[in-house]
Amino acid sequence: TRTMNSKASSGGEEEVSAMRTETLGERGYSGEVKRGQAILVAYLIATLELTFLFMQMGVMPYLAKSLGLDSVGFGYLQTTFGVLQLVGGPIFGRFADQFGTRAALILSCASGSAFFLLMSISTSIPLLFLSRLPAVFMHGLPGAQKVITDLTTPSQRADALGKLGLCFGIGIIIGSALGGVLSTKFGIFVPTYVGLVGNLINTMIAMVWIPLQAKPKSDHHDMENSNVFSIKEILRLMKFPGVMEIFIVKVFAGLPIGLFLVMFSIISMDFFGLEAVESGYLMSYFGVLQMVIQGLVVGKLTNHCTERTLLRLSVFVFAGVGLGMALMRTVWHYCIVAVPLMFAFSTLGTITDSILTKAVPSSDTGTMLGICASVQPLTRTIGPTIGGVLYKQFGVSSFGYLQLIVNIGLFIYLLKSKIPLREVKNQ
Repeated sequence: TRTMNSKASSGGEEEVSAMRTETLGERGYSGEVKRGQAILVAYLIATLELTFLFMQMGVMPYLAKSLGLDSVGFGYLQTTFGVLQLVGGPIFGRFADQFGTRAALILSCASGSAFFLLMSISTSIPLLFLSRLPAVFMHGLPGAQKVITDLTTPSQRADALGKLGLCFGIGIIIGSALGGVLSTKFGIFVPTYVGLVGNLINTMIAMVWIPLQAKPKSDHHDMENSNVFSIKEILRLMKFPGVMEIFIVKVFAGLPIGLFLVMFSIISMDFFGLEAVESGYLMSYFGVLQMVIQGLVVGKLTNHCTERTLLRLSVFVFAGVGLGMALMRTVWHYCIVAVPLMFAFSTLGTITDSILTKAVPSSDTGTMLGICASVQPLTRTIGPTIGGVLYKQFGVSSFGYLQLIVNIGLFIYLLKSKIPLREVKNQ
């Protein structure tokens, strides 16, 4: 009956959304245009923010080195960034639920400006560490996801969220290239100035183009009197039917590969013997793959398959990727394995985000997206330590075998368990 109820309530949500769209004919049409406009702006903000972020990631090792920071120190710097993002994700989500998406996106872009401002005056190691501090509230992607979640009906959601992967791909490609070109041609600090100006422009875009109230008023239930920093509120969401199970799958399915990717800069030098330029090309290849898969493949699949099927499929493909990685020897093998790898990553990310936002009341979607967004920083935080041990003790193939074992376990779990999903079929 729980599934029946949730199906009914999901249907109700569809109807409410549809009714909201079709108010008074003409007004409904202009509302639809405005809604489409806001979603496009959200894509733009996310793309710009990710571009600047990848731009500084490329420059960061050189800047740290020029200030005399060794590889261990650089590891601490990365971990600091990861921890701040990890802590900030759920808080940012709660902030978005309480004060609206527009306020949250403005906060994210303004934090980005502060981040690049501090980075542009980093003439010493303590200042460089201090420049990581605004990262707590730099969550342009969850911000954009929240706009999309608020403005789409449940059946459109997975497709619309999947297209954000395009923004991610564009960010990787343009950001990595731009960072390299600007720092080589004009000096190491130039990308930070570009990032600063870009984030200020982004803040303006969010102020002008993102609607004040993306969500219908009635959805805001007793949020005003609860605290943004409340752990109890965040844990409350885990108690909704199916949420904990799907979240566990989301965290563990990609974890071994996540550890591999965190260690990749070292693996690409030692194991594959690549130069910095070749690593850059490889990153761009990933970016293109992600764009094609998320922009074209995932959206099409969400229209034809149920989310339960896609969830099982992505975990199954992940297990196969594990086997491929255990056997790979050259960078060309890796380029082949990267195709199903990106497919599984993109599908799993999009589908779990979509399922989880439908599983909680719509006034809690921001917090849920914030929790989802902290999965990656979690990997980045614990990754260097665990990944380092795995790589040193057991070599590259250990990541593959771990991936294979974990995902076979999850696949059997998904086949056996009856996890209640809000939306059974995307119309």
